[in-house]
Amino acid sequence: MLALSGRSSRSVRLLGQPSVRALSLGLVAGGLYFIGTIYWVGGVVAEFGGLTTPLALTTMLLLAIYLAFFPAVSAVIISKSITCLGRRALLLAPGPWVATEFLRGELFGGFPWVPLGNSQIEVLPVLQLASIFGVYGISALLVFISALIALAILGNSKERIISITTAIVLVGSIVTWGGLRLSEESLVREGKSLRVGLVQGNISQEDKWNPQEGNRILTTHTRLTREAVEAGADFVIWPESSVPFMFEEDVERRKIINRLVQEMGTPILLGSNQLERGPPARLYNAAFFVTPDKERATVYRKIHLVPFGEYIPFRNWLFFVSPLVDGVAEFAPGTSTTMLPLGNHLISTAICYEVVYPGLSQEAVRNGSELLTNITNDAWYGHTSAPFQHFDLATMRAVEQGRYLVRAANTGISGIVDPYGRILKESEIFTETALVGEVQLLTKRTLYSIFGDVISYLSIALTIIMLLVVSKTRMLWRLGLSVRRVD
Repeated sequence: MLALSGRSSRSVRLLGQPSVRALSLGLVAGGLYFIGTIYWVGGVVAEFGGLTTPLALTTMLLLAIYLAFFPAVSAVIISKSITCLGRRALLLAPGPWVATEFLRGELFGGFPWVPLGNSQIEVLPVLQLASIFGVYGISALLVFISALIALAILGNSKERIISITTAIVLVGSIVTWGGLRLSEESLVREGKSLRVGLVQGNISQEDKWNPQEGNRILTTHTRLTREAVEAGADFVIWPESSVPFMFEEDVERRKIINRLVQEMGTPILLGSNQLERGPPARLYNAAFFVTPDKERATVYRKIHLVPFGEYIPFRNWLFFVSPLVDGVAEFAPGTSTTMLPLGNHLISTAICYEVVYPGLSQEAVRNGSELLTNITNDAWYGHTSAPFQHFDLATMRAVEQGRYLVRAANTGISGIVDPYGRILKESEIFTETALVGEVQLLTKRTLYSIFGDVISYLSIALTIIMLLVVSKTRMLWRLGLSVRRVD
């Protein structure tokens, strides 16, 4: 309801506003939203980036202002459309909103963190809509319902009745359909069963790359792996950057892991950096899939890198955060979604933050992935809301693609999510544990996995049409011709 009421309130305020005021209102609303959701960035860059507290706060605020620019642009477009076409143009608001929200996840590498649709992650009947339209389809629904509420408040009695009736019928229909989809449970009865073990070593960020801690960290992960296998795990997942050495470079420790896999007869997926000697030399954040039947591990290289954590965007411009810029090791991005062969089946992984990109999971399923995995190290975030936001964003991918999602996080949250977005297993943050749970390897495709972000492309097209209509209307006004507004 907060998502709906907040959006509706802003729609009301936009009516008849000049562009500058609409932009200002959009920036304020967007700024407050993003400051409230990415506040933790300041703490991360201060503690691990070496920035002073004022500079870290400034960095977070600049990022929030940049992200707020996207809803602010949608506010201007909606305001102009209402000015030219009348208040019923409110019903076109999903177009600009979804268009700008989608572009926020694409431009300059993208930052698709906490889109509006993710607010429904615990409203399971509504969440099922993601299997058809994805997270941006749910965003469109929320904005449309908000627009109907705003129109009911501002319109005449006829518009009020139509708006309220439409909202009730639309929400009722979606909730009913979503409830039926949940009760049918066809996806959890299909496919081959697999018991997965998730290792959460709970290694502090200070110890993560301390060479003196290497043996202890490896021993911890080995012990938890044995516990998972004893509990029935057929496949074990370690987190991102599981151990403070490079898997391919440290021969002796690699042999220890290989012997563990051979001894248990159980594959292990683990995170480790990979060095490509070149020239030029490249460093990758990678995942290694070690199996008993293969001498060499299958390797996936992370495609979407974390800005300011794994690479510095606009490095030459950001001289004022030199401690952060100078302290970041530049990773190279991977170029393809590598499938990991698990017996006769294919699975895939996403490393850390890249699970927030819907297109990456879609590509994996299109290439034959029957299980989505996510390895991550969220120790950076501390006791903030970021680990919970990250887990919720990963959960959305399970529903969109109609796949189980299993997630191993160094300090949590590790867990198992079914194809309907239900959390089957979930760890506490900053605890050492080994979770074991059952999943199904699935091949059935959702409509979203087939067609992808069609709703986003349609929203972009609608936004362009709105801009053209507004431009033509304003031109006719300048020529002294009247244009009928529907008020």
